[in-house]
Amino acid sequence: MNTHPDTKIHNRRWIILLVLCISLFMVVVDNLIINVALPTLSRELGASTSGLQWIVDSYALVFACLLLAFGGLGDRFGRKGAIQIGLVAFMACSVWASFATSTATLIIARGAMGVGAAAVFPATLAILIDVFRDPIERAKAIGVWSAVSGMAVAFGPISGGFLLEHFYWGSVFLVNVPIVIIALVLGAVFIPTSKDPNPHGLDFPGLGLSIAMVGLLVYTVIEGPHRGWTSVATLSSFAGSLILLFAFIKRELSTSEPLLDVRVFRNARLSAATGSIGIAFFVLFGFTFLVTQYFQFVRGYSTLSAGVHTLPFALGAGVTAPIAARLALKFGTKRIVAIGLTNMAIGLIIIGTAEADTAYFGPVIISMLFLANGLALVTSPATDAVMGELPREKAGIGSAVNDVSREVGGTLGVAISGSVFASLYGPKLGELLAKLNMPAEAVALAKESAGAGFAVAELSPTPEAAAAVRQAVSEAFMHGFHTACFTGAGVALFGALFALKFLPARRATVSA
Repeated sequence: MNTHPDTKIHNRRWIILLVLCISLFMVVVDNLIINVALPTLSRELGASTSGLQWIVDSYALVFACLLLAFGGLGDRFGRKGAIQIGLVAFMACSVWASFATSTATLIIARGAMGVGAAAVFPATLAILIDVFRDPIERAKAIGVWSAVSGMAVAFGPISGGFLLEHFYWGSVFLVNVPIVIIALVLGAVFIPTSKDPNPHGLDFPGLGLSIAMVGLLVYTVIEGPHRGWTSVATLSSFAGSLILLFAFIKRELSTSEPLLDVRVFRNARLSAATGSIGIAFFVLFGFTFLVTQYFQFVRGYSTLSAGVHTLPFALGAGVTAPIAARLALKFGTKRIVAIGLTNMAIGLIIIGTAEADTAYFGPVIISMLFLANGLALVTSPATDAVMGELPREKAGIGSAVNDVSREVGGTLGVAISGSVFASLYGPKLGELLAKLNMPAEAVALAKESAGAGFAVAELSPTPEAAAAVRQAVSEAFMHGFHTACFTGAGVALFGALFALKFLPARRATVSA
């Protein structure tokens, strides 16, 4: 069996994994805990649908554009230090976010939190790869790492719902402080130092181009729904992203010490696995952005109840993820990843046929179990495939490639699902409210978001009028929700076919 040369580190490997997972859990939870707070923020800060999307996406934008840079810096200067510094920055910015008094301030603070998260996230997986040298144990460890990531999808809304029900909305950020302190103390004791033993010089042009390339792409995707996907601004930004991509590739091919050796993407297993991860998180983030609003606005759940009702997702991901990488070793990555994406499509089709009064203990739970199971079947094997194709000393940059695909895919999911929803919700609501002879100002406000629509209902002059407006908002919401779910299902099915076509079943040579 291949083991870490330091016996002490080898003997502590599962404790080290636990400590890494605490840091990972916090970063992922914070990417998603905000979703359950969206209705509250809509009321407390007067955030529009665009503002809500930016509150979600500012974190993802900064996180995504710094991942490659921080992954490379962690490889060079030390991954343990990257985690510790990132955690301190994350904690400080969490406190800032908790006391924000406007949508703009919260967006900026969330973006600053993304800086700390970008330092932490790739280092956790890179250290895992360094500590677990045996391929079988590494698959198990990646399964646990993926399970924690998947369970955080549900525990984010649950913890956020609990905090929102008992404290003010800023508590969803202040809760990070004690978790960071625990992670810092345990990390100082147990996490080993880890870095590239033969570091190259810093590729400053590569660092700059990677930040600009990913940042412009994610920004363009976020703003696409508001500018218009075929507008001059959007098309110009996409063209700029493409130019920066080519400039980055040219730079990395021309230097002897690249930030990322882009030749690795000639490896079909690595590139197809990266694409599959991006597609899975496109589906996941688009779903979570809408389903929390569905639970609160349409089904009338409280913030805590909405979070608790996502618990089946955590259970499904937690059960499947630890065995998914092992299943891929036995049956081949291609099959398992394709099955996972197909299951995600099935889950979206089921929830896409749900109505406001569809039984929770039935179609709604079944849909979440399919989505969670599918996500786990994609992420564990695909992550193992990506990391297994890169040398261990480049684990930080390899982890960053994996993480960038998650973040870009997730941001696309929120932007496109939100765009599809908004393009149908507003016109449908306007059509329904036209029959009620409401003031134009009230109709315009209700069309901004579902939260605004229900707020307008509460201001109606009679209980009958309020009920009619709530019914119209609910019907318009479900109209947009259904189409957004079916769009995500189509993307997932495309991903399954993509995996079957391009993702090799196994790596050519098994590396430790």
